[in-house]
Amino acid sequence: MKLFHSSLYSYSFLAVSIITLLLSCQSKQEEPKAENLSSTSIHLTDNQIKNLDLKLGQIETKSIAEIIYLNGKIEVPPQNMVTISVPLGGYVKNTHLLPGLHIKKGESIAEIEGQQYIQLQQDYLTIKTKLVYVEKEYARQKLLNESKAGSDKVYQQTESDYLSMKIELKSLSEKLKLVGVNSEKLNEQTISKSIQIYSPIDGFVSKVNINIGKYVNPSDILFELVNPTDIHLALTVFEKDIDKLFVGQKLMAFTNQNPKEKHLCEIILIGKDISLDKQLVVHCHFEDYDPTLVPGMYLNAEIELKSNESDAIAETAVVEFEGRHYVFENKGKNDYNMVEVEIGITQHCFTMLNNAAQLKAKKLVINDAYRLLMALKNKED
Repeated sequence: MKLFHSSLYSYSFLAVSIITLLLSCQSKQEEPKAENLSSTSIHLTDNQIKNLDLKLGQIETKSIAEIIYLNGKIEVPPQNMVTISVPLGGYVKNTHLLPGLHIKKGESIAEIEGQQYIQLQQDYLTIKTKLVYVEKEYARQKLLNESKAGSDKVYQQTESDYLSMKIELKSLSEKLKLVGVNSEKLNEQTISKSIQIYSPIDGFVSKVNINIGKYVNPSDILFELVNPTDIHLALTVFEKDIDKLFVGQKLMAFTNQNPKEKHLCEIILIGKDISLDKQLVVHCHFEDYDPTLVPGMYLNAEIELKSNESDAIAETAVVEFEGRHYVFENKGKNDYNMVEVEIGITQHCFTMLNNAAQLKAKKLVINDAYRLLMALKNKED
C-alpha cells in the first residue's frame, strides 16, 4: 500500500511538471514579438526604396494655434419654450400634433369642448343685452336728476347698476379672450361648445400629453412648443481653461456622427458657478440656425486660441510606437534612423515638435513613416 501511494505521488508530480512545462512553452509562443526594438536603424535595398517611395523634408516653421476641445449639448432658453394649457379645461375634441412637427404662429393646434364655454358665452351676451337697457335707464335718471324731477336715491342706484354691469361685461370679455373667443364677433348665432387653441410661436412640438376624448384640467400641460431660432449650445469647461475664454469668442461645433460639418458659434455667457469637479458651463449662440440641430443633442466643440510660430513636421512623418513618438532621419543614401520626438498639437496636416532643435536642417522622412516602422519591425523579427 505504501508503495502504491509513493508511485501515485510520483506520477502526480510528474504530470504537474509536464503541464507546467507545456503551459510555459505555450505562453512563450503566444508572447507578441517585436515589443522592443533592439535597433533604431535600418538599411533599405534599392528595391525597398523604390517600393516605399519615401520623400524627404525638413522641419518647418508653421503658425499653429492651441485648440481647446469641449463637449456639451443643445439647450433652449426659457423664453423660447412655451407650455400650452387650457384655462377652463374641457374635453379634447381634435388635435393633429405629433412630437417633432413644425408649426406656425397662429395655427390651430387643438380643439377643446365643454359646457363651461357655452355658459361663458351665454353670460356675456346676456349681460351685454341687459346693459343696453340699464344704460338707457341711467341716461334717463341722470336727466331727471339734473332737472330736480327725480329722486337722488333712484339715480344713484341706477348709476351703480350701470357701472357694475359694465365691469361684469368687461370681465366676461377678458375671460372670452383668455379662451380664444373674440367677444366683438360673438352673437346668438355664433355660440359654440368648443374653442380653438392656437400656437403662439413659430417652431416645433417637443411634447404631446393628450389624446382625443381626454378630459384636461386647467393645470394640465397639453403641449410643449419650442422656438429653435435662439437655441444655445451649453459647453462644459474645466476651471483651468476658463481664463482662455471670453464673451464674443468664436468656436466650431460638430456632432459625432458628422464631424466634418462645422457649425459656427459665439460665446455669449460664461457661467460663474464652478461645480465640485471643477467645471462650469459656457453658453454659446449659433451664428446660423440649422434645423437638424434639436434641443438635447450632444455636440463637440473646438476653440482655436491665439496662433504661435512653432517648429512642425508633416503629420505623416510622425509614428507612434509603444506610447512614444518618432520620426525617421535619413543618414545616407539608404540608411535611416528612428529618433524619438515630443509632439504637440496637430493642425492643418502638420504636427508641432517640442524638441526640434536637434533635428533642424536634418533630412527627415515626411511620408509613409509607418511603412518604414513596419520594415524596421520586420527586420527585428
